[in-house]
Amino acid sequence: MDKWIQKFLLNLRAERSVSPHTLRAYQHDLAQYKEFLRVKYPGLTLDRNHRLVIRDYLADLHTRNLQRSTLLRAIAVLRSFYKYLVREGALGRTPFTGLPMPKREKHLPHYLSEEEMSQLLAVPAQSARRRAVRDSALLELLYSSGLRVQELCQLNIEDIDVWGGMVRVFGKGSRERLIPVGATALQRIHAYLESPPKARRAGPLFLNHRGGRLSDRGARLLVNQWVHRAALQKKVSPHAFRHSFATHLLNRGCDLRTVQEMLGHRSLVTTQMYTHVSTEHLKKVYEQAHPRA
Repeated sequence: MDKWIQKFLLNLRAERSVSPHTLRAYQHDLAQYKEFLRVKYPGLTLDRNHRLVIRDYLADLHTRNLQRSTLLRAIAVLRSFYKYLVREGALGRTPFTGLPMPKREKHLPHYLSEEEMSQLLAVPAQSARRRAVRDSALLELLYSSGLRVQELCQLNIEDIDVWGGMVRVFGKGSRERLIPVGATALQRIHAYLESPPKARRAGPLFLNHRGGRLSDRGARLLVNQWVHRAALQKKVSPHAFRHSFATHLLNRGCDLRTVQEMLGHRSLVTTQMYTHVSTEHLKKVYEQAHPRA
């Protein structure tokens, strides 16, 4: 089993081009599975009944009081691993067939209202702090294009088409997509690239204080700092900008397929979670406008 797990991780890295974050999650969950096998099923071979092993492992996971999202991820990693074994001919069929799986909890995405977003974006734009020009460009681009924080930090200057108003992004699985960029975000980016000590034309778009590429963690800290300065009484992550981007587009009449394309979702079902929020907006408008509401 150890040999097959190593081959599976190598396949993820080489052929499926998963992100480093995803790869670490797979390594962590499979390491826990290996430890479970070492203790309860030492020397497990592929000709054993893995269905019973999986049922036993799922029961063990439930006793650990894990968050549902953590539990579901661990199950998804194992399902993916066993599907790989079937594709490689090591197993005849996946032991997950017919096993009841826990349901994913449905949470509405956290997002800012248009007024709250305007309030937040105005703070770095009006600040005289040394890195405010960079931070204003970063926050405006997050909201303008709905990028994931990893996608944002991996951008190079060459990926921004200032004249065409587009940004080229390599998302999950190295899938490339083009996303429009708003005029305000383009102005902030241009001001940042022309700011002292020297104008830049190539290389990483957003730099840290040492002159290297800004990390995901650095971007999260940056967002937290400006949220605190804006005195918003809520927790706001970089992903909340993405949620706000999608929600505001739908509220203003953008169709779901277009939002799906801009967000880089493979499935429309993933994008549909934003329609719940948009529906609440529609109900409010209806109640205010309809004479018999």
